[in-house]
Amino acid sequence: MSLPDRPSPCRVVVLVSGHGSNLQSILDKAQTPACAFEVVGVISNEPTAHGLKRADHAGVANNIVHHLDFESRDAFDRALGAAIDRHQPDLVVLAGFMRILGTALVGAYTGRMMNIHPSLLPEYRGLNTHTRVLADSARCHGATVHFVVPALDAGPIILQGRVLVMPDDTPESLAERVRQVEHQIYPTAITWFAQKRLSLVGQCAYLDGLPITP
Repeated sequence: MSLPDRPSPCRVVVLVSGHGSNLQSILDKAQTPACAFEVVGVISNEPTAHGLKRADHAGVANNIVHHLDFESRDAFDRALGAAIDRHQPDLVVLAGFMRILGTALVGAYTGRMMNIHPSLLPEYRGLNTHTRVLADSARCHGATVHFVVPALDAGPIILQGRVLVMPDDTPESLAERVRQVEHQIYPTAITWFAQKRLSLVGQCAYLDGLPITP
């Protein structure tokens, strides 16, 4: 008797702009036995992004869509969308991608695009989150995986990881601890999606058929 075919892995494209430590955690997870997803492409808007070298090392197809090569944001979005589409992904993952995507591109991947942000959303949207947390003497900080919507850092929350803020923390030390949390929760969220346990229903993320309430 032949065994049933294993379902095809979820095809993931990762967008990066810089060092790519979250990309590396995703690549590492993809190489584990029976992983439900595979990284089929890495795209960067920065030609010098170290994440491209990580992709090369992992044998993953990668290319550059440099935002400075385009006269407008719309033109960049169209080129980026075409680069993404060539990989025929099931999921698009933003991992330190430092460009705001337009409504049309985000809409094309509604429910199939996620991002990770270094704060406990909806607190501290935008940049410099670690400095702002320390300036507010906050006691808790962390990271959030969320579905992407046109509004910045406003998509339905999928998963959060928390760290305590220590009295002697600097932005750098706090960022490092948050980064460690990111490396744990991002591959988990991607795995949920790949296993068809995670979905976007209206304005809410659902896991195993139940709404996620942070």
